[in-house]
Order: sequence, then structure tokens, then C-alpha cells
Amino acid sequence: MFELYIQYEYWFAAVQLSLAMLGMGATLRVRDFAAVAKNPRGIVVGITLQIIGVPALAALFLWGLELDTGVAIGLALCAAIPGGTMSNVFTFLGRGHVALSIAITGVTTVACLITTPMILTLLVDQHLPADFVMPAGQIAIEIALILLLPLALGMVCLHLFSGFAPGFSKLCIRVSIFVILLIVIGATGAGRVDLDRFGQYNLIVVMGFLAAVSILSWLIPYLFKVKKADSTAINIEATVRNGNLGLLIKASLFPAAVGVSDPIGDNVLFTVLAYGGAALLVGVGQIYLHRFLNRNDALQYPP
Repeated sequence: MFELYIQYEYWFAAVQLSLAMLGMGATLRVRDFAAVAKNPRGIVVGITLQIIGVPALAALFLWGLELDTGVAIGLALCAAIPGGTMSNVFTFLGRGHVALSIAITGVTTVACLITTPMILTLLVDQHLPADFVMPAGQIAIEIALILLLPLALGMVCLHLFSGFAPGFSKLCIRVSIFVILLIVIGATGAGRVDLDRFGQYNLIVVMGFLAAVSILSWLIPYLFKVKKADSTAINIEATVRNGNLGLLIKASLFPAAVGVSDPIGDNVLFTVLAYGGAALLVGVGQIYLHRFLNRNDALQYPP
């Protein structure tokens, strides 16, 4: 049974990501992106942090620590991908600026068509074998077809069928979460997720990177005097990233093959899954903390 997962690992990731983006798109309207124009500081800080700040932080880890090649590529992947659908949900629950969270997700998702291959090339070129060529064009095409197209279709669905869209969005998100569960089960059952083989040092590095991202995404909005509700959106958006896209790119760069050992690909997979799982737990903590901090500003940005 687990050989079936290995054989179709790429398509598991592609279906899961397409469903997640379709569901998120069904919650988005064009006016959501225009809503933050009246106070552009939040979106400028948020996008800059996503595209420059987090990758720069990853570069410090990659260049300052002795890392396994797979872990280095996995951290680069985590830094190169934008925020995902869960960041919008967590921002809502944390009483943050939901429209800003959606706008940052939308803009960085569109931008990642260019930024993700670029960041990966800049960060991990020295960690790859000499004969390895980063398939930037292939990654860009996959982002366009599996990420942006479903997002656009979801927005069209909301525009044309506003009554149907909320239920459709929930269904897509729930099925996508179920597919993530299948990916975790399939990867574990196939022996591709092995904590003992991954090692405590590598796990500490991944958790350290997550902690550093969370702290940086608190510090930068504070230094630039961003409003509290906007800071909530930026903090959660930077921390809870689109691990679905990371899984897709991993499956594209290092496709699994039955009976073939791939230590680098396995460590990339474990890094992305470890960061994503821990980020969800950190995100839950951020929800309660921000609810406390924003308790007097809950009506400032109605969802």
C-alpha cells in the first residue's frame, strides 16, 4: 500500500495544494486586496518580511551552521514559500487584520511564481551536487498551474456563486487537510519519515529556524510601528507558511521511487513536514496571545 504513495507522491502533493488554493480562493474578492491600500504600511512590511526577511534569516542558518544537504534545502524551501490558507484562519481567530493577511497571502502567492525559484537558487545552489540544475522554469509552471490557477478559479466561484462558495471553500480545505494526513501516513509508512535517522541536531535546527522566524515577525512590525491588528496578521503570516507548496516542490525536485534510497529527498521532506507541523502548534499559541493583546481592538478590523 505504501508503495502506492511513493509512486504517486507528486500527485498527492499537487491535489492537496490545488484543493487548498481553490478553497482559499473561494474566500477572496478583489476588494480584499484593495482594502489595505488606505494603510499600506502593513502590507509593505509584511511582503518585505516574507520575500526578503525570512529568506535572509534562512541564509544565516545555512551559511552559519553545518547542515545536512537535505536539511539545508528543506529550510530554503520553507523560506521560499509564501503564507498559506491556515495563516488567514489563524489571523481571524487571533483578532488580527484579516483583509491584510489575505492580501499578503495573495500578493506573495502571485509573486512566488518568480521569487520561489529565485530564492531557492540563491540559497541552496552551493548545497546541491555539481551536476544538479535547479528546474526554475518547471517550478514556475507548477506554481502557475497548481497554485495560481485554482486560486483564481476559487475567486471566480465566489464572484459567480456567492451563496455556494463558503460551503465549497470549507469542503476543499477539509479534503486538503485529509490529503495532508494521507501524505504523512504514506511517507511514514514508506520509511521516508524517520526521526532517528533525521537526528536530534537537525530537528533542533528546524525548530530554531521556526523560533527565529516567529521572533523576527514580531520584531520587524514593532520597529516599524505597525498597528497591533496588522502586526498580528504579519506575525502569523510569516510563521505559518504554505507547507503544501513546499511538499509539491520537494516532490518535483526529488521524486520518490520504489526501492530507491534517497537520503537527501527524505530529509527535505522531513524538514518541510517538521516545520509545518510545529508552525501550526506555534500558530495556535499565537492565536491566544494575540487575542489577549488585541482584546481592546477586536472591532477595529471586522472580519
